Amino acid sequence: MPGSESTDNTLSIVQRGNLKNIETTLHKQWRLGQNIVLCWSPTDNGILLLMVPHYFLGNYTATTADSGEEGAKKSAARESHVRRLIAGRRRKSRDEFFEISKRLGVSTNFIKLPNPLADEPAVNAAIEEIVRRYGLSYVDSRAVILFDIAQFSLYTPFEQASQLNSLSYSMNSAYNKLLARGVEVNFARTTTGDGYYVWNRDLSPAASEDLLHFLLLVVADNAMAREASKGNTVPLIRAAFHIGSHYELYQAEGVNPTVFSYIVGDVTIELARMVDLARPSQVFVGDFSVELPTPGRDDPNDTVTLDTHGFLARCNADMERVLGTKLSGQEVKSMRCDTSKVDGEDRARRFLLTDKHGLTRNAFNLELHIETGSGRWQLGLSGDDLPGPTRPGDDAVEASALKSDTASLKSVSEE
Repeated sequence: MPGSESTDNTLSIVQRGNLKNIETTLHKQWRLGQNIVLCWSPTDNGILLLMVPHYFLGNYTATTADSGEEGAKKSAARESHVRRLIAGRRRKSRDEFFEISKRLGVSTNFIKLPNPLADEPAVNAAIEEIVRRYGLSYVDSRAVILFDIAQFSLYTPFEQASQLNSLSYSMNSAYNKLLARGVEVNFARTTTGDGYYVWNRDLSPAASEDLLHFLLLVVADNAMAREASKGNTVPLIRAAFHIGSHYELYQAEGVNPTVFSYIVGDVTIELARMVDLARPSQVFVGDFSVELPTPGRDDPNDTVTLDTHGFLARCNADMERVLGTKLSGQEVKSMRCDTSKVDGEDRARRFLLTDKHGLTRNAFNLELHIETGSGRWQLGLSGDDLPGPTRPGDDAVEASALKSDTASLKSVSEE
């Protein structure tokens, strides 16, 4: 499994003592989840903190029914400010810290330390990790996967446990296969009951691409396991991949915050809607744009914005990182993922998903092609297995409605 982010092994005994003091004091001020930390700033003999009640940010950014257009603009500006505040590094300069305190109208907290706090990367990273656990974070763009076990509720409790364990093993197996190729996907996951949300803790430029390759290996490992299994011990899964924003938090468990984070936001909502309308074995990829470094350039600020198709093309170009790995004892010779195409044309088919609330979103069906020493495999659903195209703007519910008469999957030609 991915390693811990802790940097304790690089810290001196004195600095470990400081961190223990910060942790102990924060735990008291946290009050079982009543308060959260927004940011911190070092001083000569301790650290300054901004702590607010857990409901503060919701109240601060709320729009009242009678606030009008100006009120809505003010609320949006406040929400934007809060997102910037809780995104990225929480350490602030002294001036930044007091400007934030004044703007939010909240008082500061001070933790006095027995020894001077060292201004070292390992110390700062450790404090950031502590502050995140007692706070709320925002990530503007991150790749996330949702794995869902089809017809999960129809199985016995023992079969359900076996299937969740099998899916978990496929993730661990994919992690180890990529690690052997020099790619570490420091993945985190949280259960949905009949599946998992999975994301890469790393936010480096390569993190999204790494997670897509991770998805492909999980799907492949699961398919191979199903072919070799008996009974209902290996799940039939459906999956979705999307890039978007989310909040991250550590929920209170008893008297302590958990060591595992949870995510919720636009990206998880989109994934849930996609998977809800996906068929067994289907893999959806969302309609997104992502900013990545320009290939062949050393300047990290030299970036290019890619849509879903550009992102998949880039992932395919780097697919050699998974070549040589073994699936069911057979070495992978080639692997490629493609979106289903419009019949007779080299254009992606765009699927319009309409959920039970009447909300719509676009998605693309992903097909995975693998060649091993024992033959060729196609995973996911092919275009032939999905609804035929309809005219854009046609509101008629397809006969292929997947969940109910208020949820449908329609295919429309790419514009």
